[in-house]
Amino acid sequence: MAEKFRITYATMSADNENLQAAYDAAAERARAELGKDYPVIVNGEERWREEKYEEPSPIDSEIIIGRFSQATTQDVDDAVAAAKGFQLEWDRMGWQERVRILRNVADIMEDRVFDLAALMAYEVGKSRLEALGDVQETAELIRWNCDEMDKHDGFRVPMEGRDGDYYDVLRPHGVWAVISPFNFPMALSGGPSSGALVAGNTVVLKPSNQGALLGYKLYECYRDGGVPPGAFHLVTGRGIVAGDHLWHHPDVNGITFTGSYPVGMDIYKHFSTDVPKPVICEMGGKNPTIVTKSADLDKATDGVLRSSFGFGGQKCSANSRVYVEREVYDDFVSQLKTKTEAIKIGNPIERDVYMGPIINEPAMETFEEAAEEARKNGTIVTGGQRITEGELGRGLFVEPTVVEVPEESWIWRKELFVPFVAVAPFDELDDAIEKANDTEYGLTAGLFSEDRAEIDEWLDRIQAGVVYVNRRAGSTTGAWPGVQPFGGWKGSGTTGKAGGGPYYVLQYLREQSRTVIEE
Repeated sequence: MAEKFRITYATMSADNENLQAAYDAAAERARAELGKDYPVIVNGEERWREEKYEEPSPIDSEIIIGRFSQATTQDVDDAVAAAKGFQLEWDRMGWQERVRILRNVADIMEDRVFDLAALMAYEVGKSRLEALGDVQETAELIRWNCDEMDKHDGFRVPMEGRDGDYYDVLRPHGVWAVISPFNFPMALSGGPSSGALVAGNTVVLKPSNQGALLGYKLYECYRDGGVPPGAFHLVTGRGIVAGDHLWHHPDVNGITFTGSYPVGMDIYKHFSTDVPKPVICEMGGKNPTIVTKSADLDKATDGVLRSSFGFGGQKCSANSRVYVEREVYDDFVSQLKTKTEAIKIGNPIERDVYMGPIINEPAMETFEEAAEEARKNGTIVTGGQRITEGELGRGLFVEPTVVEVPEESWIWRKELFVPFVAVAPFDELDDAIEKANDTEYGLTAGLFSEDRAEIDEWLDRIQAGVVYVNRRAGSTTGAWPGVQPFGGWKGSGTTGKAGGGPYYVLQYLREQSRTVIEE
């Protein structure tokens, strides 16, 4: 068992030698884990399929993460049927037993934090501190969801009545589907699935094929923690087969999807057919930061850099638009350029690397298209190139990029999901807030100002579900259960409720008023 470290994004330190040594040992073990074959899991049964997805590492195309069986529509049907058949038994175990099991899962995950993080670095290219944070956050999300059940006594509330038992209770919906992305392969699988499970639903998880290994490792944590085979099922596969069939399935009673706006809106509009069913979608962001002339520019440039280039900008919360008051604009851009050019790019397994690769060739195409647009119609302040020389040439590495382009350019509107940020000056705060809000998205937003009136004005008017003021650790990024709940407004989310917050588990439950007359 690894030595316990209480890890959060805020408290992790690259100077912690015990942490670094534990990670280095885990990285050696992780390399030996790569290249294996993996099954679909239905009701605890391993199903090996002839069609497999061979997942390359973005670090080096010659490194194969694994070969993952691609679920058929029959596998999805069987998983949903098994989940449906077991759901009442899982519910009848009682919320206290589900909480006990899932807390055990969180403990197991924490014991494996270094091994899981090292595998994550190989699989999706996260730096060691980002990967450790992802895994630890997942354990904390599971605990948070359990705590919510505990503090509300299973959401059972006595009501007034004189001649019997009157009470109000929240009950599970039934079978819950979770479709998760590559960028937080543990947190965005484990958070939703544990919320559904602790509420008494059974779960079918369809992870991204780029992120499938961590999906399988999540299954192992659930299995080893005592979650029964009928309660959790894993269907790895293509989105156009396994994913589409899963969310269209008539016996799926609720769904959590994290991914693109077009796919999320399609699910939101068409998931419910015969009767209304709950849809929890998180669909990205085009997240702005505003920097006023009163701001601490050292703090502001640190915050923008970390939010724009952490994990290569491949976060729904990544900062991609920055509006800077004209009086300090040149100084801000100069500082940001200097700091950006000092970023260490390389193999994320290595200790001192800040930014690893981007995830795949489509992401590379997006990056190169945006860079070309900036060259053609604006200015590249720094970056803009794919790295093709040396060992990094075997992977998907790019330079972190800062650009100045006209605000009519599509760069200001499209979610890029690469390390690419646009900057522009403004003259009036009112105008900057209007521009920040002028998007279909509303996930995160940041402000740097030392003027309390400006801060209050911004807080009252900004249209985003997660907001940050003067945060050096990240102008638009950062979330932790019980600290910073994470959820979006407008086109970034469907429910207005946030993961890791006090209203999250409620989304997996529905209200039932009970009256039992005893004479």
